[in-house]
Amino acid sequence: MMGLIEIENRVQDACTRANRVRESVTLIAVSKVQPLERVDEVLAQGQRFFGENRVQEAEGKWPAFQEKYGKVDLHLIGPLQTNKARAAMELFDTIQTVDREKLAVTLARLAQEIGTCPELFVQVNTGEEDQKAGVLPRETDAFLKKMADLDLPVKGLMCIPPVDEEPALHFALLAKIAERNGISALSMGMSSDFETAIALGATHIRVGSAIFGERSAPQG
Repeated sequence: MMGLIEIENRVQDACTRANRVRESVTLIAVSKVQPLERVDEVLAQGQRFFGENRVQEAEGKWPAFQEKYGKVDLHLIGPLQTNKARAAMELFDTIQTVDREKLAVTLARLAQEIGTCPELFVQVNTGEEDQKAGVLPRETDAFLKKMADLDLPVKGLMCIPPVDEEPALHFALLAKIAERNGISALSMGMSSDFETAIALGATHIRVGSAIFGERSAPQG
């Protein structure tokens, strides 16, 4: 566990090496299944961007924190079931895991009903892994067109590289897809590789264990 201050310093150093301003990178503290006291400590240090994997967990956690600390920018970074879409749209500022047409259609319908829509990222399965969610790279251009046809503005692209492959290759691929589609935001890079991601253009990095320590709850 490194803590928020050390991570902030590393982000600043990575931005300096990449000739980027620190403000061009949003640090998202991944607070999924973290003890509430750890989240409270990071909030108390001034962090205001957080990532959650599950709608239900976020619903039970964030209303009280926002009452205490004021506005917090929440990002959904885990898979979203269509039956949780309305709740997600009401709670989260950004949904980073739009990964299939059925979900896109649901979000478009709800956006019309609610009158607002969170910022949306399309998750790209850059490693083409069977067990991982995301649009395949070769299908991303067409999916982005479908999103535009649904009047869903896409702010960015997101990826989670395979654990056993060089992440830089996947970050570069995501950046290339974004560039040809006129998309400026890239959510890529986690605790082990966010400096590489910053060097390759990440605008959002998702850092959990390096800030909070290892998650204590089992993953299911």
